[in-house]
Amino acid sequence: MLKKLKKLFRPNTKPLTATRVSGRENGIDKRDISHNALKVIELLQDAGWQAYLVGGGVRDLLLGGHPKDFDVATDATPEQVQKVFRRARIIGRRFKIVHVRMGREVIEVTTFRGSHEEASGKQHAVQSDKGILLRDNVYGDLCSDAWRRDFSINALYYDPSDDSIVDYCNGLSALKQKSLSIIGEPDARYKEDPVRMLRAIRFMSKLGFSLDAASEQPIREHSDYLLEIPPARLFEEVLKLFMSGRAEAILEQLHHYHLLEHLFPAAADVFNRDESQAKRLLLCAAANTDERLAQGKRVTPAFIYAAFLWPRLQQQMQALRSQHRGGEQELLNKAATGVISEQLQRTAIPKRFLIPMREIWTLQLRLPRRDGRRAYTLLEHPRFRAAYDFLLLREQSGEELGQLGHWWTEFQVASEERRQALLESARNSQAPRKRKRPRRRKPAKNND
Repeated sequence: MLKKLKKLFRPNTKPLTATRVSGRENGIDKRDISHNALKVIELLQDAGWQAYLVGGGVRDLLLGGHPKDFDVATDATPEQVQKVFRRARIIGRRFKIVHVRMGREVIEVTTFRGSHEEASGKQHAVQSDKGILLRDNVYGDLCSDAWRRDFSINALYYDPSDDSIVDYCNGLSALKQKSLSIIGEPDARYKEDPVRMLRAIRFMSKLGFSLDAASEQPIREHSDYLLEIPPARLFEEVLKLFMSGRAEAILEQLHHYHLLEHLFPAAADVFNRDESQAKRLLLCAAANTDERLAQGKRVTPAFIYAAFLWPRLQQQMQALRSQHRGGEQELLNKAATGVISEQLQRTAIPKRFLIPMREIWTLQLRLPRRDGRRAYTLLEHPRFRAAYDFLLLREQSGEELGQLGHWWTEFQVASEERRQALLESARNSQAPRKRKRPRRRKPAKNND
């Protein structure tokens, strides 16, 4: 009873009725929706459950986009969803969801969430001392689910049975105003899940929306809450941020809101020191990523991490040169170990990206060495293309490399005759190595 009274007198009390907009007015065309997502909703409804399309898919459809991912929300529990679909798998512990496989497509199905304050035990909801939700499997109804979502523009539900939109949180109004606002009390909602701060940056940059004052103010104050998020989860968020096609704008925004230092301390240090050449490298890497995605080209996280950590790697190598003897490769290996260890404290780097990242760095030492058969051998290296692109990125940022990028650009497409001429010019441009002749010892005089 006490909890119910608290809810009645809580500020910003949740409305119990929703705005429902018919198909003629909302403008959604079913042909833009995944057939498999519609089939999942239909089968759940036929089994007697409520089911809606929800989240970013609905948002993007209303904005005239063509989303690729569609999520479904239902009042059926994960176990009940699993009974409806033979090819369904429950995943997650902190936040249970169901992956329903339809052909080659996987549709994500979630159960309506309820208030974690009404959880019956720790097996359903657990909160840390700082307010972060460690487990959140309290189920509710459609209304409570809407108010548990992050931003109002993501709390819109589409019912394909009558083509209507259900809106509890003024999401439709926010879309028209191009405004991003967190649902509920901002300070508490960011504390529940600090990743929402990163999502705010991503949606602002991706959609061109403005963040309202109430939702914006706590971000700088609570940016350090990202330190409570596991590195593996932050890695996934980094991919969403920098593979969104708006990486350059996002990089600037992350710095502006003091979030970058909790994802990439080395990159944040570059911005804080305002190191012009290193800063241009980071911004060029982000812009290059956006351009490749816009052209439908492949982008690997290994390249992004290689660029964001490169200034710190160079800094560490310089420090090691004055302390240790050894070749450049040895210095790079020692510096890389330290730089990577530092980064792993913030975000994970899976091995499938960590190894290519180190290879991109190593090839920066090999690309200037073009004598003999080395140039041909480098062309056949599986990471040559990524290393070559990284070389161009360094030149683009203002690093003086003696037209090395131009040389490699021409060498790749040149005829064999022209290649020989290029190799000759490279040999002439490199300072000859002086070999020290061993001193001949004079034969000892025989005094006998």
